[in-house]
Amino acid sequence: MQIGIVGKPNVGKSTFFGAATMAPVEIANYPFTTIAANKGVGYVRSKCPCKELGVQCTPHNSGCVNGTRMIPVELLDVAGLVPDAWQGKGLGNQFLDDLRQADALINVIDVSGSTNIEGVPGKPGDHDPREDIGFLRNEIEMWIKGILNDGFNKMARTAKMTGAKPETLIYDRLAGLKVTEAQVKKALMDVNPPADPTKWDDEIMLRIAVKVREYGKPMIVAMNKADIAPEGNVDLVRAINDKSVVTMAETELALKKAAEKGVVEYTPGDPSFKIKEGINLNDAQKKALDYMKENMAKYGGTGVQRCLEEAAFDILDLITVYPVEDENKYTDHFGRVLPDAYLLPRGSTARDLAYKVHTELGDKFIRAINAKTKRTVGADYILEDGDVIRIVANK
Repeated sequence: MQIGIVGKPNVGKSTFFGAATMAPVEIANYPFTTIAANKGVGYVRSKCPCKELGVQCTPHNSGCVNGTRMIPVELLDVAGLVPDAWQGKGLGNQFLDDLRQADALINVIDVSGSTNIEGVPGKPGDHDPREDIGFLRNEIEMWIKGILNDGFNKMARTAKMTGAKPETLIYDRLAGLKVTEAQVKKALMDVNPPADPTKWDDEIMLRIAVKVREYGKPMIVAMNKADIAPEGNVDLVRAINDKSVVTMAETELALKKAAEKGVVEYTPGDPSFKIKEGINLNDAQKKALDYMKENMAKYGGTGVQRCLEEAAFDILDLITVYPVEDENKYTDHFGRVLPDAYLLPRGSTARDLAYKVHTELGDKFIRAINAKTKRTVGADYILEDGDVIRIVANK
């Protein structure tokens, strides 16, 4: 799974990325600091079955901290997008192409309003942060529309003559965008265009692109720089976008670095932190940590971890499943207990899990065993969050 981090320049995207991954990236205060897309790994938390099953797990593809599984997700930080990026402004087409494989997008905005629509720094309150949401959505949607339009008329005429279904036509055009046929079908059901695709005008194509973006590249807003936002700005953004999270990426990054140096005790996602005993701080350090603690108390934490998890579990509606080879000991071939945690869309089946583990396992699927209940289930068994599953396949 890949989550794209998008937004205009100077809103704190790279800081957000660095805070979520602790990967070394260039962080500076000028447009287009990020030229090539940065890739890194963040983590989302899920309840590990080890406590429920009374076993000591030995994780392989993820970590476990006191019964909480830390599951890796790939994050992609692309350069700042500016208005008309879809037409190539600011190397926009290159940056948009970087998002082709993203399953969901985190739109990082400067909720303080201290950067204008082009990303030029100013003072808090100078800019209305709500504009950043509409502009970014428009850039993505116009980019998708451009991909749809490219050679569409010829394909539409061919589809009319052959009787091909409209969803197949759209799916073929968007094959490189990691958009599923089911998402295309939902988009077309919402738009309800004429059955004859040669009659689809520019307005219809845009409406299709909008719905494809909603289903294929769902977006959550990270209201960054909340600690310096004028009173009321957060509420203004929430009023137009219910999928939004207050974030303070600079605070998260600072706390992770302080934790690495042994200055504080802090677990990502916690609402606060604790200064370790015996640590001597100067007045400036005390003032900075007091400032962080005060704002975290106001918003319930830095929001960075919460944003990742809402993208994974709310926006994409993923569940966590644990495949094993021994349903009694919950182990894999090497004797590791509950070794791997996989994220799958809610509604996935036992066969889907088999294919996720290995293509051959899916092709040779016979049945599955729910290790918690010890019941045999079929290929169409709908997986539940936290399931521990053994796949039985032909050898």
